[in-house]
Amino acid sequence: MTKKELKRESIIQAALKLFSTNGFHKTTIPDIAKSLGMSVGNLYNYFKSKDILAKEIIKYTSDILGDEIKKINMLDMSSKEKIRKIVELYFQMAKEKPEMIEYFLRVYLSHREVFDDGCEGMICVSSFVTEIMLFFDKGVEGGELRDQDFFSAFGLFMGYLGGMVFLKGESILPKDLDEYIDDISENIYNALKK
Repeated sequence: MTKKELKRESIIQAALKLFSTNGFHKTTIPDIAKSLGMSVGNLYNYFKSKDILAKEIIKYTSDILGDEIKKINMLDMSSKEKIRKIVELYFQMAKEKPEMIEYFLRVYLSHREVFDDGCEGMICVSSFVTEIMLFFDKGVEGGELRDQDFFSAFGLFMGYLGGMVFLKGESILPKDLDEYIDDISENIYNALKK
């Protein structure tokens, strides 16, 4: 990575944390610049606006999650085992990089107006969505998963995971996320299996 690419990534990571913690509208470009010890003008050399930065962050998080799911998709195992791996991955990310999941749940889904221009539909999360789509396709081809509308299956899978992480973030769940992996994996598989 070049020095400019490293700086760009550090801006994305700092903004991701601030947006996830303080909210999108309460976080300003000067806040982000201050957290990095850089000038506002210099930050604008990398990102021309807060909205552009927000779009780059969702692409960044989607790429990371997509790359990890791609690794799971390449494993020689059943769809049931892959579901468990995806659930583990999602919950691990929620613990180790909570800002990524928080950003998706609290910024991307809650402030769609910010993402209208350039991130319509699932454009900015396509790397992640594509890997989930491939997971479903392989499961259907292998005769393990029921052939159904992608969005129904996707909503069931990701809505369940996002809901559990949200409940944990709100301190509503009585147990750690890891203690739900088996039940959630089994429930998702039973809902998707042929």
